[in-house]
Amino acid sequence: MTEQPTSFERPQQGADPAEARGALLRTPKPPGSPALPVQARADGTPSGPATATPCGKGKDGKGKEPPVNGPEHSQPAAAEPGAHRPRPAPEGIPPQPGADQERAPAGQERRTGRGLPPGRPMPMRRDGDRLRFVGAATRRIARGLDLDEIVMGLCRATVPTFSDAILVYLRDPLPVGDERPTGPVVLRLRRTDRIPEERDTDGVPLPPAFEPEPEPPALTDLSSLTTELCEVRPGGALNEVLRGVRPVFADAPAARAALPELLGENGEAVVPDGRHAILAPLRGRRRVIGAALFLRSPERPAFEADDLLVAAQLATHSALGIDKAVLYGREAYIADELQRTMLPETLPRPTGVRLASRYLPAAETARVGGDWYDAIPLPGSRVALVVGDVMGHSMTSAAIMGQLRTTAQTLAGLDLPPQEVLHHLDEQAQRLGTDRMATCLYAVYDPVTHRITIANAGHPPPVLLHLGGRAEVLRVPPGAPIGVGGVDFEAVELDAPAGATLLLYTDGLVESRLRDVWTGIEQLREKLAATA
Repeated sequence: MTEQPTSFERPQQGADPAEARGALLRTPKPPGSPALPVQARADGTPSGPATATPCGKGKDGKGKEPPVNGPEHSQPAAAEPGAHRPRPAPEGIPPQPGADQERAPAGQERRTGRGLPPGRPMPMRRDGDRLRFVGAATRRIARGLDLDEIVMGLCRATVPTFSDAILVYLRDPLPVGDERPTGPVVLRLRRTDRIPEERDTDGVPLPPAFEPEPEPPALTDLSSLTTELCEVRPGGALNEVLRGVRPVFADAPAARAALPELLGENGEAVVPDGRHAILAPLRGRRRVIGAALFLRSPERPAFEADDLLVAAQLATHSALGIDKAVLYGREAYIADELQRTMLPETLPRPTGVRLASRYLPAAETARVGGDWYDAIPLPGSRVALVVGDVMGHSMTSAAIMGQLRTTAQTLAGLDLPPQEVLHHLDEQAQRLGTDRMATCLYAVYDPVTHRITIANAGHPPPVLLHLGGRAEVLRVPPGAPIGVGGVDFEAVELDAPAGATLLLYTDGLVESRLRDVWTGIEQLREKLAATA
């Protein structure tokens, strides 16, 4: 077997044929050079140098034309002795699955030559096909973040490429982490999927080009023929299959005894005869969390032994993804509950003031953070308004926020001036740690005198919306953030006319990667004026 030059190995000037790379370059054949040595084929018969015959011409060579793709696709000339020796001919190529079958026309099965129904894919006969399918399927499963997306990814990846239908059972409830369920193991039918009936653009079924064979009951209505809940009996056939972890064919003795327990009384009507079904346990990091049943219709080729490996890979990736999704869901639930618990459920209704609040996370990945707000009634119909932001978006930030909010409520109950409240909050933040920093704005409004006293600790300034529609950014001393230490805070007293609206907010409302804080504050002021 000789080296064939590739498309990028073009003639180059000054190339030395005696070099290893120069032997691959296109060099003109010198007159009188010997022909290529005769090499033996795999079957032992000698083969001489190939001669190209132009299309449409006879073997006499009349009307000969140059090769179609230029000189770089012609047979390379022999190099000098010792420069580059051609590779020896292979002894033989191992037969590939399905290589002994003739290539069938498009739309026909290679083994039987029968036409495939519309929408049915060609069966996978080579190991390369299975590897490519497993790679694409696992990538689709891995894209899911929550439980439903992962299960749907498994169904969409396998139907119709690998199977005609699939049933996915999961434990109910799903165990989280190292939890040990105390009750019996119960499997719930989480999702079913099958090849849909072909329809046109208007949603009307397309008329078949030929009279189709009646579809087996297994692929008509899976949900009506199977039970939704299944209790795994200790020592039963289904329990033994799940403990074995490995996928099994439906015609195996263990699977034949386990399928009626899993599917219910109509299990025989759901599963086709022969090796047209695979039962694959879904094992997570510590335990079996479910099972998947892959089904093929009788007119489609049965599953092969290599398909068990494919089913095992799909089951493993799906189970690990489900485990991670359950853990992520539990963490998100705990974070949401922590955030909701540390924020006020309702606001008080002091005399002469109407209060309203809204909390929105910046993104799904930043649902937990250190932003907080509060409204605390004070003696004399006054009300203290607090808004703050602990740096970071994590459970630690939320915990620090809860401690600072509790401290602020205690200090407000002592009826301290705003600047002293911020001073004590700064001391509390330093006791919590050296890197515990936060911004805070503390304001006390008196509805009798229509005056408001504000002290700021590095927080964005409030916006006052007057009754006539004019929005004003209040000029308050910026101050240093809480946790810096050794900084005095200053309070300022301003007019707050009746009917005006005071807006307190955090920097997440006005700051982003595309704009700075002051640009966002100006846009907020314009938006408030336009809304008013």
